[in-house]
Amino acid sequence: MTKLLLLLLAGLLCEAVGVVYLNQGLRQIGDLQQVSVAEILRIAKNAFTNRHMILGMFFETLFFVTLLILMSRGGDVSFVWPLTALGFVFTTAAAKFILGEHVSWLRWAGVLLIMLGAGVITYTEKFKEKGAKSPPPAHQG
Repeated sequence: MTKLLLLLLAGLLCEAVGVVYLNQGLRQIGDLQQVSVAEILRIAKNAFTNRHMILGMFFETLFFVTLLILMSRGGDVSFVWPLTALGFVFTTAAAKFILGEHVSWLRWAGVLLIMLGAGVITYTEKFKEKGAKSPPPAHQG
């Protein structure tokens, strides 16, 4: 499980880097002015000739490849996919510290909840590895 988690963390870092590059590229390309074939083609042309957009797509592709590897190596979708939510943690940190975005305390609280959820998912995987059917029931008293 450790190797799977390390691969997932590497993939999530690629995702965060990719999002930062895509954001920078989109700022350079400009907004979509209207929904039309000509405007979409303009954005696509600019995206495939913009260095930041190309790097962003490259890192997002690396993230996708890590997901494929994780699932092909027997990683349960119910384990791997929810853990990709940790990408929100990395991406929020990148937005704050690389892009200089203001991240409110409420957003950080949401990030903390995501981390707690990922911890619960990881905890349940330990029971699967030990052959247990489920975590011990909570004491009701």
